[in-house]
Amino acid sequence: MKRVLITGAAGFLGSHLCDRFIADGFDVIGMDNLLTGNLQNIEHLFQHERFTFYHHDVSKFVFVPGNLDYILHFASPASPIDYLQMPIQTLKVGSLGTHNLLGLALAKNARILVASTSEVYGDPLVHPQKEEYWGNVNPVGPRGVYDEAKRFQESITMAYHTYHKLETRIVRIFNTYGPRMRLNDGRVLPAFISQAIRKEPLSVFGDGTQTRSFCYVDDLVEGIVRLLHSDYSGPVNIGNPEEITINQFAEEILKITHSDSPIKFHPLPVDDPKQRKPDISLAQSLFHWEPKVNREEGLRRTLQYFSQQIQDHS
Repeated sequence: MKRVLITGAAGFLGSHLCDRFIADGFDVIGMDNLLTGNLQNIEHLFQHERFTFYHHDVSKFVFVPGNLDYILHFASPASPIDYLQMPIQTLKVGSLGTHNLLGLALAKNARILVASTSEVYGDPLVHPQKEEYWGNVNPVGPRGVYDEAKRFQESITMAYHTYHKLETRIVRIFNTYGPRMRLNDGRVLPAFISQAIRKEPLSVFGDGTQTRSFCYVDDLVEGIVRLLHSDYSGPVNIGNPEEITINQFAEEILKITHSDSPIKFHPLPVDDPKQRKPDISLAQSLFHWEPKVNREEGLRRTLQYFSQQIQDHS
């Protein structure tokens, strides 16, 4: 039976990946230090005979007994509110953590997929963003701790691929949403939904004309699985190319929540990207992937989850 190690297993994306690989018949080893993860995301798996959990920080030496076929490295603070509060941990998990897991993959002769991000493009001067674009990143700005951690992660991963001939995959993840996101993680979608449900003003930063492209989590997981099983070692964008302004997105949230919350504008954070849209032609050509869940349906599912969360904690 195939075995996979998933780091960041108690997080938003990691927990969905655990579900997918259990469903696909794998033995799944989840690993998380619970810095930003939540055990509630994976508690339904604790009684499963093919799931094992390790409470561990991958920035320290990582040991897993037995064979491993795959490693998926998703451990990292991923929202601005987290990585701005934990800059050193963010840099360490992207550098030391990635180095440790690449070493483990080499020792186990396992294929490793690392989770990179559209943030490697910074505030892009090219639109939409293709994998060949090198980005426009401020390495010493407040967002640099996340952006440069991920850029280094890509670089050391490719070095292991080139020097050690290790089987590596790199996914560049664009804005993703769905159940198990944290209400207070600072990202635009959970912030808007929680504010709308509570009848609070929706916080729009800047003038709201900046754009994002939102991909539902099930589509992202499918893209990751296809990339893992592909033969391509370079970075691949996985995201939804349907672009929308933050103002338009706020109006959509108000509509689906039936909220009359006002919109309140705030100063744009330093180095916040003005445009974000993936070019997914590489994923389409390599493994015939494209998103299937439209935003209306994805938001409906996500709203149902958040409404229950707010009710449970009220």
